[in-house]
Amino acid sequence: MTLEPREHAPLWLVVLAPVAAVAASLVLCSVLILWTGQPVLNAYRLLLGGAFGSSFGIAETLTRATPLILTGLAAAVAFRAKFWNIGAEGQLYCGALAATWLGTGMVSLPPVLMIPLLFAAGAVAGGVALLVPVFLKTRLKVDEVVTTLLLNFVILLLVNFLLEGPWKDPMSLGWPQAAPIVDEGVLPVLLAKSRLHMGLLVGLAAALLVWAAMRWSVWGYEIRAVGLNPQAATFAGISVNLTMLRVAMISGGLAGMAGVGEVAGLKGYLTLDLSPGFGYAGIAVAMLAALHPIGVILSAVFLAGIYVGADSMSRAVNIPTYIADVLVASSVLAVLVSLMFVRFRVRWR
Repeated sequence: MTLEPREHAPLWLVVLAPVAAVAASLVLCSVLILWTGQPVLNAYRLLLGGAFGSSFGIAETLTRATPLILTGLAAAVAFRAKFWNIGAEGQLYCGALAATWLGTGMVSLPPVLMIPLLFAAGAVAGGVALLVPVFLKTRLKVDEVVTTLLLNFVILLLVNFLLEGPWKDPMSLGWPQAAPIVDEGVLPVLLAKSRLHMGLLVGLAAALLVWAAMRWSVWGYEIRAVGLNPQAATFAGISVNLTMLRVAMISGGLAGMAGVGEVAGLKGYLTLDLSPGFGYAGIAVAMLAALHPIGVILSAVFLAGIYVGADSMSRAVNIPTYIADVLVASSVLAVLVSLMFVRFRVRWR
């Protein structure tokens, strides 16, 4: 058996491959459901109904998908340039820190100005958090996987210090949390009696802008060129170091905006458990979407639906919620395999 590169992958194969991969992961995970003694079809019916079977479930799924869209975009942009940013979790908290610093009384503005200011500050803070890793990569050739990953823990320790010390809300009854965001900075709710907020619209707009920029702008062409072949890009006159810097600022900025959405839209104040791992889950979102910005929206809703539906399924039948993690992991692996068959043709000799 040999693998031959395809000159042109047919459209039906590009569309069908990830769908078949997700279906294969569902079949594989059905073995675990049978192991618990529950019927597979009923379990998946409960999972689907919990995520999309009611207006409440749909609102919760979209709420869960909102930060995943932004962190998925952060990973997709960085990975397209072969900049392996594993630090979206820390950059998310940097955006939350900036929103807390400005949004708890330091600035007094009407909502039409306050909300954009918080998102802009969060984007800048997330981008600045990547300056050290990108400098170490471009100047000293230090692996960014290590630096971005370890920087997550440094940022989390900083958040913990602030919440236990100078930023601790005296009205929190001893709980380590910051002061609440002022009313002018709280994101409007999109659906009454739900937690769905305006951060979803910000994520959708960001996905469309990133898609348009990657496809039609000069910067997007340079990012794709550097990712495909940095030596050829340099020969063509593209500055690889400058492109990496731009990628880092965009990627970190998108992750920082996710932190602003969680602070100003969902919780209303900064806590250490603000993110249950949205930065790391964004990598799975980007890989499921094959690094396509529009596909990030669909894969984020898919992953969010799995997590929300798994909670509902666990309450209805005796199936652990950890089945959601297995579904996500197996889906990512299956999609990676399917992408290999999209790029290569199998030849039997």
